[in-house]
Amino acid sequence: MAVTARTAAAADPAGSKVADAIREAVTAGDFAPNQRLVEAELSEQFGASRASVRNALAQLATEGLVERIQNRGARVRAVSLDEAVEITEVRMALEGLCAAKAAERVTDDDREALRDLGARMKAAVASGDVLGYSDLNRRLHARVLAMSGQHTACAVLERLHGQNVRRQFRLAMHPGRPQVSLPQHLAVIDAVCAADPDAAEAAMRAHLRSVIEALPALEKPR
Repeated sequence: MAVTARTAAAADPAGSKVADAIREAVTAGDFAPNQRLVEAELSEQFGASRASVRNALAQLATEGLVERIQNRGARVRAVSLDEAVEITEVRMALEGLCAAKAAERVTDDDREALRDLGARMKAAVASGDVLGYSDLNRRLHARVLAMSGQHTACAVLERLHGQNVRRQFRLAMHPGRPQVSLPQHLAVIDAVCAADPDAAEAAMRAHLRSVIEALPALEKPR
């Protein structure tokens, strides 16, 4: 194909904006797995032309967020357990690298911010604020990634996050999960603040290995 989905989207600013809006909706859980994405409805919802919506869906299909089915339109792509495990394994490698790089680049301001996040995570778990803890979890990972300076890894991780966000949210809400993950996150914080790249990478990998081990529990009927 002479013009790729990304090239088409780049030539269509409105399409890029629609792609961003749909991506955010998928990430937020506003669009559920396997939900149909109807061009006419999206065009009305986002105030864009059908052509721009079509370009947006093509771009999101290349990112793995949307599945296009011949003669049936598009839908939010559902991620199987096996694929969720694979995604988390990739995260384990890349976020481990980013944690190590963050430890190499850590500043006093970073240490203050990370320790504040750690204290707030402890308070959220102690008070049973699961939603608050989930948000702090997201912010901690984002802070470590931003500190790392690894732009390529961060771009890949951003795409993977969109594909797996629903399962990650369900895991965060799983009974007892915050109590398990809190010490793991605190270990990451301690290692990064100590400027110990090896310990930071090991702590992040151990945390994400724990996520992989916990994922199958989400498939069991409630």
